[in-house]
This record gives sequence, structure tokens and C-alpha cells, in this order.
Amino acid sequence: MLALTDSRLLARVQTGDDRAFALLFQRHYDRVYGILFRLVGTRAEAEDLAQEVFLRLYQQRFSRRREHNVGAWLYRVATNQGYNALRSRQRRWRRETALLPDATDAEPAPAEAAAQAETRAAVRAALARLPKRDVQLLLLRQIGLSYAELADVCGVAPGSVGTLLRRASDAFRRAYEREER
Repeated sequence: MLALTDSRLLARVQTGDDRAFALLFQRHYDRVYGILFRLVGTRAEAEDLAQEVFLRLYQQRFSRRREHNVGAWLYRVATNQGYNALRSRQRRWRRETALLPDATDAEPAPAEAAAQAETRAAVRAALARLPKRDVQLLLLRQIGLSYAELADVCGVAPGSVGTLLRRASDAFRRAYEREER
């Protein structure tokens, strides 16, 4: 296949072209996985969620009248899938801690692993305090999306992405500092 746009590949996917789907998968998997890994923190869960995102793309029916930014759609769906997984994890944790006795009898982890776990927990807690759009902007920028791509994914004007990123970064820094106290 020559250098086909994502929109043309998507049109081919809708006609049953599995090679076009494979090409879309190859183009976008690393970023989708990166978003999910940064949100959920485990490889296996990020891989499972990435597969679900691409399954949704395969099953999705897009209007032929409108040109779609497939990458933006995938990154938005990945972010939503990641948030859903985190909410599910929190509900499961609450259920399990309410039903089980204190499970702190396990051997303590080495000091370095504990410090890393605390840092990860503080980062996730700080991100949880931020508005969804701020988290989305920070994570997507972290994996290397351009300002234009961020604008498209988040539905904002391209000229405002820099300001929104700065505000999100400042809000994250304040939230993280509160978590570290």
C-alpha cells in the first residue's frame, strides 16, 4: 500500500480490508499503549486496554461524509478506557478492603521499591485531582503528540494548547506538592 492517509485506511477497513486495519494498528499502537500505560501503570492491563481500543476502531462505523482524524479518535478512546479502568480498579479495591481483614501481614518491599511505589501513587493521586482535560493534555504531550494533535484530540483551538498545557502543568505541580506533604 502506498502512503495512505488514516482516513483512506479507515474507509478500507470499513469495506473489510484487514491489511488496512493492520497498518492503522501499526501506526498508532505505540501511542495508544503509551497513554494507557501512563494511566493504569501496568503493562498487561495497558496491552489489554489497547486491544479493546483497536477492537472498537474495527467495529466502529464512521460517516463517509465527514473526514475523521483516526489518531485523535483513538487517543480519546484510549484515555476514556484508561479512566474507566482506574474507576473500576478503585471500586474493586473499595469492595475488597471492605470485605477483607487487614492484609498488611505481607513482607515489606525493599526501600527503593517502596519509594517508587509512593512516587507513583502520589503522581496518580495528583492526576486524579486535576480536570480530565488537564490530565489528557499532560499525558498526550508526554507521549509526544504535537500541539496540533493535542488540539484535535482535546477539541480546543490550536493556539490555546500552549497556555492550557502550562496551566495543567502548574496545577499538577501544586497537586503533587500537596500529595508529598
